[in-house]
Amino acid sequence: MQGSQVIQHSAEATVSDYIGLLKPRVMSLVVFTGFAGMWVAPGFDRTHPFLVFVAVLCLALGAGAAGAINMWYDRDIDALMRRTCARPLPAGRMAPDEALAFALVLSLFSVMTMGLAINAAAAGLLAFASFFYAVIYTMGLKRRTPENIVIGGAAGAFPPMIGWVATTGDVSWESVALFAIIFLWTPPHFWALSLFAGQDYERANIPMMPVVKGSHPTRVRMFLYTLLLVPAALAPWAMGLCGTFYAGAAMLLSLFFVFTAWQVLRENAPEKITAKARRMFGYSIFYLFALFGALMIDVHGT
Repeated sequence: MQGSQVIQHSAEATVSDYIGLLKPRVMSLVVFTGFAGMWVAPGFDRTHPFLVFVAVLCLALGAGAAGAINMWYDRDIDALMRRTCARPLPAGRMAPDEALAFALVLSLFSVMTMGLAINAAAAGLLAFASFFYAVIYTMGLKRRTPENIVIGGAAGAFPPMIGWVATTGDVSWESVALFAIIFLWTPPHFWALSLFAGQDYERANIPMMPVVKGSHPTRVRMFLYTLLLVPAALAPWAMGLCGTFYAGAAMLLSLFFVFTAWQVLRENAPEKITAKARRMFGYSIFYLFALFGALMIDVHGT
């Protein structure tokens, strides 16, 4: 449940506040990987561009709505952390009820539009992914277990699968492989963040892995997950979805991700760990964009 801290609503929300409520940086990754799932799915070249636009819009609005519910629920702990205290709700620029109503309307609109314009399977997956992030992760896992991001990371892994289903109408093993890539990518990505933002998480009493288990066990887990990511990243090639261009790019990108995790693991000085974790976090974002970009180029651009 929410903490006892009361945040005063002192100003009218602006358009930029509503945009910020949707977590646009997270949304950009969702939109890109979701579109990639559509792009590489069989039959994409026969899909009308307007339907592609509608599907991507629904993905963006659904992800944004889930992010807004996350901000609504977490407004008390967001107020305690330096990197989140300026968000619209903890800063008092938007009333909580206003934010929740906005999020629920967007969520319903995105799912209903996806179902009516695209197909019921894609709409069902979008609804489940939004529920998973907003309820299972945000309300159920985030404040209770250091495995929060391991389990909760599934929510962020759904977009390419939703995109695939939007094109084909059903789930396939190839779409599961795309899901697995992001599922395994998520823990080292967020644990790298938590290594240099650990004081924020401690202050907010969020049981992130470094806070509960310590720095070294977390860094070991990060390294192991990047190792697991190598075969997962090569799975689309092994399944025949793409060719050698993607395989080569995936191998190089993934091995360098392993190298960044190894750099973090081998350090002992806290300030060096923080610096290397920041670099790993930045590379992890580039990695996912580059990996799915290489997949898209291989399938339709080579």
